[in-house]
Amino acid sequence: MKFSVYRESRPGETRVALTPDAVSSLVRDGFSVEVQRGAGVASHFVDAAYEKAGATIVDSPNGDVGLRVNPPTLEEARLLPEGSTHLSFLSPLLNLDVVTALSERRITILSFDLLPRISRAQYMDALSSQATVSGYRATLAAAQHFDRFFPLLTTAAGTIKPARVLVMGVGVAGLQAIATAKRLGAKVRAYDVRSAAKEEAESAGATFVKLSVTADAAGGYARELTPEERAQQQAELVTEVANSDVVITTAAVPGRKAPILVTREMVEAMSEGSLVVDMAADGGGNCELTVAGDIVEHGGVRVVGLSNPPAQMGAHASFMYANNVIKLLALFGSKGEWAPDWSDPVVAGVTVAREGRVSHAPTAQALGREPVALVEEPAANEVEPKEAP
Repeated sequence: MKFSVYRESRPGETRVALTPDAVSSLVRDGFSVEVQRGAGVASHFVDAAYEKAGATIVDSPNGDVGLRVNPPTLEEARLLPEGSTHLSFLSPLLNLDVVTALSERRITILSFDLLPRISRAQYMDALSSQATVSGYRATLAAAQHFDRFFPLLTTAAGTIKPARVLVMGVGVAGLQAIATAKRLGAKVRAYDVRSAAKEEAESAGATFVKLSVTADAAGGYARELTPEERAQQQAELVTEVANSDVVITTAAVPGRKAPILVTREMVEAMSEGSLVVDMAADGGGNCELTVAGDIVEHGGVRVVGLSNPPAQMGAHASFMYANNVIKLLALFGSKGEWAPDWSDPVVAGVTVAREGRVSHAPTAQALGREPVALVEEPAANEVEPKEAP
C-alpha cells in the first residue's frame, strides 16, 4: 500500500500533510510513502529529510492513498489515480464540483471536517489542532496591528491601562485566543451562545459575557439562532463590542458560511484606533465588514480579515496535522495492509464516498443523489438463523 503526499497548491499555504517523522511511522508499519518534490519546503521539511525517513521523492505522485491539507483543485482531482483514496479538509458541501470529479474516478473520499466529535476521535481531530494554531495566531495578529500595549504598565512616564480584549466564540480557537491574550497581559472578556462555555472561558482566564440569548443544543454544540434571537443577540452585543479595544472573532462553522457576530453598527460604535481581528474570514467572516486577507479601515477602526492563519505557523501546524493523519489512518489499515472497518463510526463518519459512491447524506442530497450505504445490509433470506438454545 502506497501513500502519496501532495504539494499544496493553495496560494500562501505552508503546511504539508505528513512530516518526515510521520513518514517514518508509516514506513515502520510496512507502508510505502512517496512525497511530491518540494511538498514540505514551505514548512522547513526538505526533500532530503523525507528520503532519510524512508520516502521516495517524485514529481507526479500516483499512490493508493493521496494525502493533502487542502482540497485538490478541479484540475488536480481529474488527475488523481482512478480507484484511489483521498484525504484532506475537503468540505464537500463547498466543493461539490470536486466531489463529482472524484466520484467519476471511483475515488474513496475522506474529509477531516466530517470527523465525529467523540472522545475516541480526539487524537485525530485535525479541526481542533488547526483551530489551536488559528486562535494563537489571531491574538498575535491583534497584538501586532493594535498600536497600543496589551499589558498594564506602570512607568515613570505614567500608567498604561491594559487592553480590553473581547473574544467571541469559546471553542478550541477561542480558548487559545483567550489564553494567549491573557499571557500578553490584556483584560479579557469572552462571549459564546452556549451557556456551557462559561466555565471553559473562565478557566482560560476570561470574564464570561452572559446575554439573554443562548443556543444550547445536544452534545454541547450550538443550534442555529432564529432571526429574532439573532437580532436580540446583536442588540445586546453593541455595548460590549463598543467597550472593547480589540475584538477577536473565532466562530467558524465547518462546511458552512461563518455567522455574522459583529455588524457595521457595532464597528461604528467602537472607539477610534480599536481593532477587529476576524479569524473566520475564509468562511465569509464573523464581521460584516471583513475582507479575507485584507485590512479594512472603517471610521477609524481596523478590521483584519485573517486568511488561513494556520499557514502562518507551517512547521508546528504540519506537525499537529500529520499526527492527526497518522491516528486516523490507523483505523483504515496497519502492517502495510488497507482494511478499513466501514462499520466503525469514525471511519464511516469521515467518509464522503466509497469507491465513488457518495455515502454522506448532505453531500448526496446537494448533488441530487440518494446516499449509498457504506455497508450493505444483508437480505432477510441471507441472515443465518440462530441456533436453538
